[in-house]
Amino acid sequence: MRLKRWLLFAPLLLTVFLLQSYFWVPTYEHQATGNPKRLVTYIQGSSGDAKVLNPILNADSASSNIVGHVFEGLLDLDADLNLRGRLATEWAISEKAYLFVSASNRFPDGTEVTGTQLINRIRAALKEKSFSTLAKNIKDIQVLPPEKLTQKISMTEKGEDGKPKRGEVEISFNMPARVVFSLHQVDQDFFTQLMPVIGDRYLENFPYDQHLNLPEGIQPEIETQIHAQLADLFPVAEHNPIIDFQLRKGVRFHDGHEFDVGDVKFTYEAIMNPKNLSPRTSDFEPIKFVKVLDTHRVRVVYKRLFSPAINAWMMGILPEHLLNAEAMQQEMEKRELSDAARAAFGMRDSQFNRAPVGSGSYQFVEWQSDEFIHLTRFEQYWEGPAEYHEFFMRIIPDLFTQEVEFHAGALDDYGAQPHQVSRYREDAQYQNFSSLGFGYSYIGYNNRRPLFADPEVRKALGMAINVGDFIKYLLYGEGERITGPYPKNTQWYDPSVPPLPYDPEGAKAILMSLGWTLNADGWLEKDGKVFEFNLITNNGNPIRKNIMTIAQNAWKKIGVKCNTQVFEWAVFLKDFVNTAQFDAVVLGWSMGVDPDLFQLWHSSEAGPQQLNFVGYNNPKSDDLIVRIRQEYDVKRQREMTHQLHQQIHEDQPYTFLYAPLGTKVLDKKIVLVQRDEDGNETYEKIYPTKSGNIEFYFNKWRKLEMTPDF
Repeated sequence: MRLKRWLLFAPLLLTVFLLQSYFWVPTYEHQATGNPKRLVTYIQGSSGDAKVLNPILNADSASSNIVGHVFEGLLDLDADLNLRGRLATEWAISEKAYLFVSASNRFPDGTEVTGTQLINRIRAALKEKSFSTLAKNIKDIQVLPPEKLTQKISMTEKGEDGKPKRGEVEISFNMPARVVFSLHQVDQDFFTQLMPVIGDRYLENFPYDQHLNLPEGIQPEIETQIHAQLADLFPVAEHNPIIDFQLRKGVRFHDGHEFDVGDVKFTYEAIMNPKNLSPRTSDFEPIKFVKVLDTHRVRVVYKRLFSPAINAWMMGILPEHLLNAEAMQQEMEKRELSDAARAAFGMRDSQFNRAPVGSGSYQFVEWQSDEFIHLTRFEQYWEGPAEYHEFFMRIIPDLFTQEVEFHAGALDDYGAQPHQVSRYREDAQYQNFSSLGFGYSYIGYNNRRPLFADPEVRKALGMAINVGDFIKYLLYGEGERITGPYPKNTQWYDPSVPPLPYDPEGAKAILMSLGWTLNADGWLEKDGKVFEFNLITNNGNPIRKNIMTIAQNAWKKIGVKCNTQVFEWAVFLKDFVNTAQFDAVVLGWSMGVDPDLFQLWHSSEAGPQQLNFVGYNNPKSDDLIVRIRQEYDVKRQREMTHQLHQQIHEDQPYTFLYAPLGTKVLDKKIVLVQRDEDGNETYEKIYPTKSGNIEFYFNKWRKLEMTPDF
């Protein structure tokens, strides 16, 4: 009987307990009750753990997120995507241009070339009206005397086992006298403008053999390799862009050590040290040398024109005193490493990568692998301490769990999936921000295949597809149509380029005008061959698989037979994309803010393992791509990127589909805190920048106890 009574009353007691707990457990709206520190603690969820917390070594998004808080670069982008100073307060770009005095050459009037004659003729020309623009850009002209240079050149030779191996050979080169021009601004057409003075062929056929000294007994095949490199090592006409940085004074690393020019020079040298295997090497390879001018001024001289190089200085700067040779030696001794371990020891092996020290707004506290990374605000940050005192990145691989934790108040933001966005927009408890990122999706055609060689064919295939269907049914409306190769939210994208119309009948008419006719089975046919190809993509991406299905059905309606296949990512890349053994692919690019598209679209990058895997080849585009990466004037760059956008759109090597919108959801109690000179606070709604970045002003974010009334 007692047991029966207990069983009857147990549910009632449990109900009473749960009801009373409602009054003492804080609700979401009052989640800081009993824990006021929650208002100054930001907790972010991440699907994956970080790999390495070192700005010159990291290559994953989770690491980059933490590195962005802990480290700071010389520059970054402002709210309008223009460069702004951070650890550098000022920067100036100029150029030194060098021209050989080629004594074996002749001026246009047949006169022999000498240093005196060359500089006198140039100075005389600069006084003429036709050279006025060039004259305004020249600060100074001098003649440098001849000099003998010693240079190590890389080459390939046969090893003892008969297999090729890399090696070096030292040569000496008798550098002729050179005219050096100091220019106010970088001018990629500088030497072209001098042609009326020096002659159209002055830069050609320099007699390198007369200036070269080779070691005795050198093998003929190695000598051939050396000659092939001379024009690049010792160019007749050489552009040396220069960036002078004025560094910010009074900046300190998190351990109190003052930041100065030595840290900048050390960071560059660490990147270029092959032992460190930095993925940033290609960004800094164009640098000729870094020169210290004083404790807070540094000059970076480049060995060729490469305008994207300045963006590399957005990368975080390392503390020299914690990672130089002496510091590394001390770490090896402290860890009691063996001789073999010491011989192989490099920056990638340092404990610094799991306990970094930077100069950013937050400093490192703790890293529990696959659980969380904890940062705390840096009180001596040069721009003032952040509003949030603590920052946690929690590792939560499952998106459903992330959403549950967000609703419970255990996370402060959530990246809503496309099908969830409309629900969050209707929820008054949250603020949400949908914006374009820097990525886009496309269908790429192998331009090398005869079937896709004609741009009109590629255009017709694009016209047969209703891109609106992708955006409506796959993205739930969370995407925007694109027409070209640049991110839509950058100035490089040309918004005047119209998208291909959805016109199946027009598409069919184009193909029929090219000789294709419908056969008895309803397929387009030409010379006895059906218009048939394979469309492939990678497994694990349901949206790409659905794009294939929709495209396949659209093409079927105009008589094009498309077969679809899905492969595991490794196989997809190794056997098909990297070897260009495909007809067409569904893929996407994650882009940056730089206008340089050389690797993706230049014809020289269409080989195996390269990124122009569709084999796009247009001399007009090639010329624009090269000129864009050599242009330092932003206005002229923008004009050329728009021309490139138009040209690629005309050629249709891809069917450009859409750029997805990303949606970030935040608690409405998180606001922007503004302070006046007296320290009085006012609050503003969070808003995205031009790029869609809502975290640009993150250091001013804070959570209020109650939802503000605005």
